[in-house]
Amino acid sequence: MNEYFHNPQPLNSENAAVVLVDHQVGLMTGVRDYSIAELKHNVVGLVKAAQALNLPIVTTTTSAETLWGPAFPELQEALPGQSFIDRTTVNAWDDPRVEAAIRATGRKKLIFAGVSLEVCAAFPAMRAVREGFDAYVAVDASGTFNMTKRETGIIRLTQSGVVTADASSLIVEILGDNASPKAQEVYTALGMDWATLVGQVRASAAA
Repeated sequence: MNEYFHNPQPLNSENAAVVLVDHQVGLMTGVRDYSIAELKHNVVGLVKAAQALNLPIVTTTTSAETLWGPAFPELQEALPGQSFIDRTTVNAWDDPRVEAAIRATGRKKLIFAGVSLEVCAAFPAMRAVREGFDAYVAVDASGTFNMTKRETGIIRLTQSGVVTADASSLIVEILGDNASPKAQEVYTALGMDWATLVGQVRASAAA
């Protein structure tokens, strides 16, 4: 068996929370593994789908006023009234306020996303595993500055017992049943064109 084999119990709407780390305008300009438009789409989709499923969301920035600027506007718009915990620590978990906010969710399965993937998302996710949580990184809602960082970051996460996946797969696992009354809202939030088309076809058939 692979030394790093890790297959935790499934995510659901009662055990999962989302932690967004440093999706800031200054850092986003350096992202090279995704287009900025695609990365924004994926992050906002994750947020809106998490909201549809009533998942707690913790958000944080690093030195917003002196280094990297605020969270990108579309993310702020998707989270009206959300408090972004601004910190100086490299590892978000090392800030007591961030750790307290994560623990206050009461959830043991944490979905992380951040810019950059190999630091802002990875460091708190690896710490979460050491603290006894199941940690996941939504790699397509995270971005980084070159392919070496992306590839080695994912390898390190896997070696550390963190589950890596795309955001929509994690969300669909939480949804659990396409008969759920939340299904259409979730798929719409994720911005899946094919899912929107299926909804339109169903609506036409029911008319």
